[in-house]
Amino acid sequence: LLVYVIGIAFLLYDIVRDLDPRYREATEEALVETAQVLAAGVERDVHDGVIDTAALATTMKAAYARQFDAQVFGFAKNHVDLRVYVVDRAGRVIYDSTGRAVGADYSGWRDVALTLAGFYGARTTPDVAGDQRTAVMYVAAPIYAGDAIVGALAAGKPTQSFGQFVEAARNKIILVGIGSALAVLMFAFIVSIWLVRPFGLVGDAARAMTRDRRAGSFERFVRQVRRTPRALREAYRDMRDAVSGRSYVEDYVQTLTHELKSPLSAIQGAAELLEEPMPEAERRRFLANIARETDRIRELADRMLELAVLEQRHRLDAIDAVDAVVLGEDVVSTAAGRGRGIRVRFVNETIGRRPEIEGDAFLLRRALANLIDNAIDFSPDDGTVDVTLDGNGSRIVYRVRDHGPGIPDYAGNKVFEKFFSLQRPRTQKKSTGLGLAFVREIAGLHRGSIALANHPDGGAVATLTLTRY
Repeated sequence: LLVYVIGIAFLLYDIVRDLDPRYREATEEALVETAQVLAAGVERDVHDGVIDTAALATTMKAAYARQFDAQVFGFAKNHVDLRVYVVDRAGRVIYDSTGRAVGADYSGWRDVALTLAGFYGARTTPDVAGDQRTAVMYVAAPIYAGDAIVGALAAGKPTQSFGQFVEAARNKIILVGIGSALAVLMFAFIVSIWLVRPFGLVGDAARAMTRDRRAGSFERFVRQVRRTPRALREAYRDMRDAVSGRSYVEDYVQTLTHELKSPLSAIQGAAELLEEPMPEAERRRFLANIARETDRIRELADRMLELAVLEQRHRLDAIDAVDAVVLGEDVVSTAAGRGRGIRVRFVNETIGRRPEIEGDAFLLRRALANLIDNAIDFSPDDGTVDVTLDGNGSRIVYRVRDHGPGIPDYAGNKVFEKFFSLQRPRTQKKSTGLGLAFVREIAGLHRGSIALANHPDGGAVATLTLTRY
């Protein structure tokens, strides 16, 4: 607010200070043309180098006597305040529309001296010495007889005639500035109220005093004053936690738990199989699976720290080219060890060059793994989960289909909401309800989309659409 006020004050000061010079420039430009027009008219009455000002005097007298009512931007104009005087070649005044300077020597005035010398002449002089409110702007034009300058005509305009416009513009600018400052203050006040709402001191105090009816008014007041520091501390902690993002900790803990289920299940399955006699080649394969899933858990734990800020970002920090085929095969290979006799098949329908995705391989792997895990959970024993990759168009599409019961009608618009979950057919238990919300967030960060619908031939199909590299 301080910076804003200083900036606005400096800007308004600069504009207001510049108003008077700008109006003077506009007035001087008009006086130049007026002086030239009048001088051209007087030149017709020059005979043998002598200037006859009778016609000019008649014209100006008639102009001063005219009655009119002109409204100029809200200001009334009802008389002519243009001043005109004419000097001969020596600089002596031979005509003055005000009648006060006839016979005076004006050869020393800047407008007359420069004009008689063949240059542009102008000046601003107050009628009353030292009083700038009586200042008059003069612009002179030469009067020719042939090619010789025989005199000069000066047209003058009192600065008070346009001072009212300057004052009106100055007041309007100041009012706009004050209005702007008040608007910003009001906005700051509203924002302040919004920011301190977590404190809720007024409401808490009113409710506490209403409940505490056993004590007198003064005693209730004293008791509430003693409670105020504690209420402030608690409200401050709540606001600090909200601002720092600690309110999201529970969400991310549940997300982490959800994401760890798949690799832990794979490790557990491989460990159980290792307890039985098997060929050495099979044993090495299962040990490799355990090592790979252990590394994935470690990677997941590290990256969850970064996921905590993903919802606050509009784009990814680092974008790499990810091979969509390799990504799909890797995720399917990992999911194939879940057990229960469920087969996870990967079908690449891409024709031509291998498609690549712009994005984060870790997040994309987790998104696809989430969809496959959901499909496995809703598949019947000894069923099949089909993962199809289509990268022939401008986008890359993963489709994950199960052959389970499908999505109930009432759940169609809720499946992507956080904590919403359906019972698994086999266990009749619900998940944390964060998996699909997690996938939707990843899809949004990759300028993609996720959809879940029932397949015409039974089961459900999840469609993950991503931008092609």
